Amino acid sequence: MRPSHVALAALVTALWGVNFVIIDLGLDHFPPLLFSALRFLVAALPAVFFVGRPKVAWKWIVGVGLALGVAKFGLLFTGMSMGAPAGLSSLILQVQAVFTAVFAFLALGERPGRVKLTGMAVALAGIGVAAVDEGASSSLTGFLLVIAAAVAWGVSNVLTRKAAPPDALNFMVWVSTVPVLPLLALSLLVEGPERDLAALRDLDPVGVGVIVFIAWVATVFGFGAWGWLLRRHPASSVAPFSLLVPVFGMSSAALFLGEEISPLRWCAAVLLVGGVALTSLSSTPRKAAGEAEARVLVPTPNGGTAP
Repeated sequence: MRPSHVALAALVTALWGVNFVIIDLGLDHFPPLLFSALRFLVAALPAVFFVGRPKVAWKWIVGVGLALGVAKFGLLFTGMSMGAPAGLSSLILQVQAVFTAVFAFLALGERPGRVKLTGMAVALAGIGVAAVDEGASSSLTGFLLVIAAAVAWGVSNVLTRKAAPPDALNFMVWVSTVPVLPLLALSLLVEGPERDLAALRDLDPVGVGVIVFIAWVATVFGFGAWGWLLRRHPASSVAPFSLLVPVFGMSSAALFLGEEISPLRWCAAVLLVGGVALTSLSSTPRKAAGEAEARVLVPTPNGGTAP
């Protein structure tokens, strides 16, 4: 990869890592489900009028929109609103690689090799260490919701594999149209119209900036740049940069939010990132070799997909 392309990949992962801090800030302004709905609304409009018609069947757009937009981000934002720290959330979400491998085996018949199985075991050990570290706090429920978000992300990754979108930006913009109404309906049902209206009535420049960053910078620019890199380089060259997302996420949360990174959390980070590296970057099963370039390997984020 050219130095400029390496810099672009690092920039995208940095934006996706910092995005967790932005999400934490946004949760001070919006209820989580409304926040997620607004994120996708702004990501879809006006971009949907400029990216052209969908390049895959609608069943894949709707399926990924529900799994990624409604389930993954609804659970992530709710979990963080219930106390899951931004830095830890950026780390825990990476276990999506394990769930993706499991669902790929169940749905696509891809048998994981020994290296991938080892990586899955190491990553799950990291989740266990993180759970012990988080168990003494009041945010264990939020922690579990973030894990559930990683499960939903794994489902969306397998659906994206099946869809094999030729244009990542086009696909993500159209996917962003799907979650808006379901998330708004859930917000009205769960969070209540009074709370939603109060958040919109009290909208200030910070709230607007948060939505714009998450929708246009982390989502539209992030996915557009990532897809551009994947079209020009082998996925095996681009994918390793995704492992920088929790590094940027945890460091930015410590810097801007004052989150303490305990020794146990460092241990969890080493296990999770190492396990995800083994799981994601081990050789592709022969059955799936023809589909390798169609994968969405990360975060996304904000990923797979971006957080």
